[in-house]
Amino acid sequence: MATELPKKQAVIVGVGWAGGIIAAELAKAGIEVLGLERGADRTPADFIMQKDEMKYALDHDLMQDLSKETVSFRNDNDMTALPMRQTGSFVLGTDLGGAGIHWNGQAPRFFPYDFEIRSQTIEKYGEEKIEEGITLQDWGITYDELEPYYTQWEKTAGISGEQNDMTPWMSEDYPTPPMKETPAIRLFKDAASELGLHPHQRPSANLSENYTNPDGKTIYQCQFCSFCERFGCDYQAKSDPLITVIPTAVDTGNFEIKTHANVREVAHEDGKAVGVYYIDGNDGQQYFQPADMVILTTYVLNNTRLMLQSGIGRPYDPETEEGVVGKHYCYQIMSGAQGMFEDKQFNLYAGAGALGGGVEDYNADNFDHSDLDFIHGGVLSLNQTGIRPIETNPVPPDTKSWGSEFKKASTHYFYRTLSIGCQGASMPYRYNYLDLDPTYTDENGDPLLRMTYNFTDQDRKLAAHQAERSEEIMKQMGADIVRQTNQATGDYNIVPYQTTHNTGGTIMGASSETSVVNNYSQVWDCENLFVVGASTFSHNSGNNPTPTVGALAYRAAEGMLEYFDNPGILVDDED
Repeated sequence: MATELPKKQAVIVGVGWAGGIIAAELAKAGIEVLGLERGADRTPADFIMQKDEMKYALDHDLMQDLSKETVSFRNDNDMTALPMRQTGSFVLGTDLGGAGIHWNGQAPRFFPYDFEIRSQTIEKYGEEKIEEGITLQDWGITYDELEPYYTQWEKTAGISGEQNDMTPWMSEDYPTPPMKETPAIRLFKDAASELGLHPHQRPSANLSENYTNPDGKTIYQCQFCSFCERFGCDYQAKSDPLITVIPTAVDTGNFEIKTHANVREVAHEDGKAVGVYYIDGNDGQQYFQPADMVILTTYVLNNTRLMLQSGIGRPYDPETEEGVVGKHYCYQIMSGAQGMFEDKQFNLYAGAGALGGGVEDYNADNFDHSDLDFIHGGVLSLNQTGIRPIETNPVPPDTKSWGSEFKKASTHYFYRTLSIGCQGASMPYRYNYLDLDPTYTDENGDPLLRMTYNFTDQDRKLAAHQAERSEEIMKQMGADIVRQTNQATGDYNIVPYQTTHNTGGTIMGASSETSVVNNYSQVWDCENLFVVGASTFSHNSGNNPTPTVGALAYRAAEGMLEYFDNPGILVDDED
C-alpha cells in the first residue's frame, strides 16, 4: 500500500536539462514544484580533480546500473529480444543533472527542413522520394516558431559559436565567441574550403570565455582538459544543469528535489493525471505523490516506458500502424573517415568535448538530393575532444591488435591520426519501435522496455554517401593512409558504442491520431501531463539533439504556465 504525500502543484520526473529548465521557469513564476530524481544527488564539487578515465569513461560511474534496469533488444519482430547486460551502443545517464552532466557540449540547432520534413520533401522531390516503410511526419511546429526558444536556451547555457551560410538562421548571435581553432581543425577547414564547402567552428557548451547568464549563473572558460564526454566538469566550464537551471530553480524557494525516487507509474483518472507512484530508494517503500500537473522529463527510453506502463495513450502496433506510444524510435547513423599522417603531428591530448570544425553542406536539404536515393544527411566534423590514453590506440588497417607490432604502430600514430565523423540523420521506419517486453522485468518487477530496431536501406545509403564525402576531405588534408568508417553497413549491433542520441517514442505532431504530444509537449490524451525531451522527436536530425531539447523545454514551460491560468488542450487538434 502506497503512502500518500501532500499534494504539489507540479511534479517533475527526471531532473536533467529538460526537467531543470521547466523547474526554473515554473518556480520563477511562483509555482510549487517537486522534482523526483531516481539517481543520487550530484553537485559540481563531486567532480573536482576527477580526471579518471577508468572510473568514468570505461566503468561508467555516472551511468545507469544495468543489473537493476536495462532495455531488451532485437533487430526485428521475428527475433527474441534479450536484455542489454552491459553498456554498449549508447550510455544511459543517471543522478541529478542526468545526461546533461556527462555530455560533450556540442550545441548545434536542427534545420528548418527538419520540422517540416515530410511536406518539404514531397514539395521538392515528390512523394516517391520517400522510401517504402519510412513513415515521415512533420512535427506540428516550424523552425520559425521554435527559434526564440533556441535563443533562450543558448543564453542560459552561454553557447560559444558562429554562424555561416549553411547553418540555420538565428535572430541573435551566440552569446559567446567561438572556441579556439587548433592546427588540426584549421587543416580540416582549409581542406573543406578548397573543395568549395563552408566550414565553421562548431557551437559549444564548453565556453570560450567566462559568462554570466540572464539568471545570474556563471559558467567559466574552458581549460581544454579533455575530460568532457562521460565526465562531469570540475572547472564548471561545461554548461550543465547543475550550474545553471537547477540552482536557478532552487534559489526561488519554490523547488524541492527528492533523489533516489524511482517513479513507476503516472496515476490518471478521466483523462487527467492525478500524481505519480514512486519507490524511495532510501527506505524501499512506495509513495503516492499527488499533483495538479505531471511532467515527464526522463531520458528518451524511460519517458516512453512510463507512458506504456501507466496505460496512457495508445501503444503503437507496427502491423496495423495504429497507435502512437512507442512509435518512431530513431537513432543516428554514424560514418566518416580516418586519416593517418607520416610527416605531421598534432597535440591531440589537449581538447574539449565540442571543440571542432563542422561542414553543414551535406546536412538536411542543404544539397540537391534529386539524383540520390536517400533524403537528409548529416554534419561532417573534425572534433578535437582530447585523446585519452586507455581508449586511444590508432593503428593502420591489418595491424595486429596485440604484441610488439601493435605497440609500435599505436605509439607512432597516437598524435598522427585524425578523424572526420558524420552524425547522419535517422528517419522513422514502420518496424523500428518501442514497447514493453513480455518476458523480462527490472528489479521492481516492472517490464523492461523492448527496443526493436535495425538500419534501413535509407540509412545505409546515407552513411555511404557521407563516408565518401569525409574521405574526400581527408585526402585533401594530405593524409597518407585514409580509410572510410561506416557503422551502418549491415544490421544494427547494440554492442559497440555509437552514440547516445536516441529519439522518439512519444512523438510530437499536429494530430492526436499520429502523435503523442502537441507542440507544447502536452499529451493529447491527458491534458495536464507533459512529456518533454528527445522522445518527442518525430525523427532524428543530422545534428546533436540537446539544443532542440532545451528549446522545446522552454516552449513547454510557457505552455504549462498558460495551462495553470486556463486549463485545457493548448493546441487545436487537426483531427
